[in-house]
This record gives sequence, C-alpha cells and structure tokens, in this order.
Amino acid sequence: MVAVVIPCYQVRDHILKLLGEIGEEVDRIFVIDDACPEETGQLVVEQCEDPRVTVLFNDKNLGVGGATVRGICKALQGSSDIIVKIDGDGQMDPTLIPVLIKPLLDVQADCVKGNRFYRPEFLQTMPKVRLLGNSALSFISKLSSGYWSLMDPTNGFFAIHADVAREIDWRKVSPRYFFESDLLFHLAISKAVVKNVPMLALYGDEKSNLSIWKALFEFPFLHINQFVKRIFFNYVLRDFNAGSLMLFNTLLFLPFGVFYGSWRWYLSVETGQLASTGTVMLAVLPIVLGYQSFLSFLQLDIENEPDLPRQQ
Repeated sequence: MVAVVIPCYQVRDHILKLLGEIGEEVDRIFVIDDACPEETGQLVVEQCEDPRVTVLFNDKNLGVGGATVRGICKALQGSSDIIVKIDGDGQMDPTLIPVLIKPLLDVQADCVKGNRFYRPEFLQTMPKVRLLGNSALSFISKLSSGYWSLMDPTNGFFAIHADVAREIDWRKVSPRYFFESDLLFHLAISKAVVKNVPMLALYGDEKSNLSIWKALFEFPFLHINQFVKRIFFNYVLRDFNAGSLMLFNTLLFLPFGVFYGSWRWYLSVETGQLASTGTVMLAVLPIVLGYQSFLSFLQLDIENEPDLPRQQ
C-alpha cells in the first residue's frame, strides 16, 4: 500500500490541482494543514471528493518537517508499505510517483529522493539563487550524511519504505527546513540505502518560505554537527576500522603540523633568523601525512556508503 503525505502552508492555489494529478498507484493521501493562514485544509475538505484523502489539522505551525512527520506517523499507523512525501506548492510532478517508488518495490533501496541536478536541461527552469544554494548544500550534505552518490539533498520529493521509517525516531528529526538533510543523517545512522531518481521541478508563481541566504549561513553549522555525530557513531562507537585509523592520523598530524609550522614561522619573523631545513620538514611532514590520511579516510568513507537495503 502506498501513502502520500502533503504538508500544506500557503498553498491554497495549488493543492486541488496537485491532488487531482495523483494517480491510482496511491492508496491513501494525507494532507496536513500546518496552521495555514489560507485555510488550505478546509478548502480540501469542502471541495476535494477523492475518498483517499484525509485532512489533518495542526493547532500550531510545526514547520514543513513537523507537518511531514505527523503525516508519516499517521501513515505508519495503517498498513502503508511505502510513504511518499510531496510538497503542496506544485513544484513536484505527482505523475513521477511510480518512478520514485520503483526502486523500493524492486528492493533496491530503502529511500528514494528526486534529483533536479541529473540533467543540465533540468536546471534551466531553476532560479539561479536556488541553483547556487542547492549546489553548495549538496556537497556539504555528502560529507555530513555519508551519501556521496546523492545530489539535491534539500529536495522534498522522496519515498521511504515503512520498515525503515519505523526505525527512525521522528521526534529527533528537525521540524523546520533542515528536515530533508536531517532525515539523511538519520537514514545514514540506520545504514539505509538511499538512491536518486531524475526529476524536473515545475517552477511557477509559488512562493518559497525558505531564505536561501539564511540557509547558506545556518545549514553549514548544522551539517558540521551531523558530521561529527556520524563519524563518532560509525567509526568509534559501532566500529573501529581502517577509516578510524586514517581519521585518527589526520587529527594527530595535521593540527600539529599547522600549529608547529605557524609557531616556527612567527619566531623566524620576530628574530629574523631563517628556520633550518630540519625545522621546516618537522612542520611540513605532519601536514603531508595528515592530508594524505584525510584523503584516505574520504575514500574509505565513500566506499562505506550503504548498499544493502534494510527493508524486509
């Protein structure tokens, strides 16, 4: 059984058209009115005759993540096997749902995300500011989540298998616009397999409530926090492997080389005496070893990306 979750906030002009385009492959549709000032949920109750649709109302605004989590938890209470999340603003084509869920049905993945970067022509309709912001966040997300083969991590069009969704503590997933990136982190901790499918975003007169520039300043710090947690879980707490050794060497040699070299350079400037060859090598060698160890760690981390689906 396939369920679709649609968080709604200021999408009154798009929601009915979106619901009308959802195909027969979907069994249940959960519309979550996230304290929408346009009363989108009430509009759906009054004008949508699709028996698959259930409208949930939030007493206060929980954010796109919080609204999505409520819909996912509601879907998990039933007999849903696959849960699809799609935004209500019309940017995502619901006719792509069969393509999105196919890797789950074929037991090739635990979660599938849309990828607007797959083909160059897909990018022509994307606003330049969003293109710049999403490109920068995509690389940072690779490092924090460990899903090096993924692009477009902030894309909200995804499908997840119920078996994997039940392993996630949804209370700990970010309720706001960091939701999609934070979900990848929790999937990585669960060792879930995540794949991309190409999609073309449909940009029109919809209004985004997310400031790209604000995200560029806030999201990197959140990603750093995720990266530290992921490294601790996967390379210290759960296992100690070659990647752990490479990371240990990086943390040992690189800071020593940088600080020692900086200190010796300062003394050389203050005294006017040139540093000896041995002193220079004592600073350079740890930097080289630390850098090479970091590259080796990245290679091992890339190879360590999950490839065995956890769904039953």
